[in-house]
Amino acid sequence: MSQEAELVARCRGGDQQAWCELVEHFSRYVFAICIQGFRLREHDAEDVFQEVFARAYQHLDRLRDDEAIRPWLAQLTRRLCIDCLRDGRRESPAEDSDVEPAGIDDELARLDDALDVHEALAALGGDCQEILDRFFARDQSYRSIGEALDLPAGTIASRISRCLAKLRDRLEGRKPSLSASSGSVT
Repeated sequence: MSQEAELVARCRGGDQQAWCELVEHFSRYVFAICIQGFRLREHDAEDVFQEVFARAYQHLDRLRDDEAIRPWLAQLTRRLCIDCLRDGRRESPAEDSDVEPAGIDDELARLDDALDVHEALAALGGDCQEILDRFFARDQSYRSIGEALDLPAGTIASRISRCLAKLRDRLEGRKPSLSASSGSVT
C-alpha cells in the first residue's frame, strides 16, 4: 500500500491528523494545477484550492480505490478550475472559445511527473536527496556540494550517478493511470 493510499485509509477511519497530512501532501499539486495548468489568478486559485479539499473531505467515501487519490483530486481540481473560468467569462465575456487551456493534459502530466520525482527523492532520503537537490534544483557545482558536505568534488560525481540509479529504480513502472478507479465528485 502506498503512502497516499495509507493516508486515505486513515482519513476514512476518522484520523484528523491523517487528513492534515493528506492536505499538506497534495497542497502544492492542487495549487500548481490551478496556477500553472489553468493560469488562474491567485485569489481564484485559492478559492478552487479550498473547494477541492472541502469536497474531497465530504466525498472521500466515493473514492473506490485508495490508490487513486491523486488522479481523483486532479480531476476534481480540473473541473473546479473550468467552473471558475466559466464563471469569470460570464462576468466579462471576451471570447467563446473552449474554457480549458490548450495543452492542459501535457501540463497535468508534467505536474504528475514532478510529484512522482519529488516523492521518490523524499523516499531516497539522506545523502542522495541532499546531493541530487543541490545539483539539480539548486544548480550547485561538484565543488560547492563537496565543500558543503565535506566530501571531495570527485566523489560527488560518482554519488550523483549512484543516486540517479536509485532514483531511476524507484521511478520505473510508476505511471498511474488517469482513468484509475475513482468515483465522481460534483
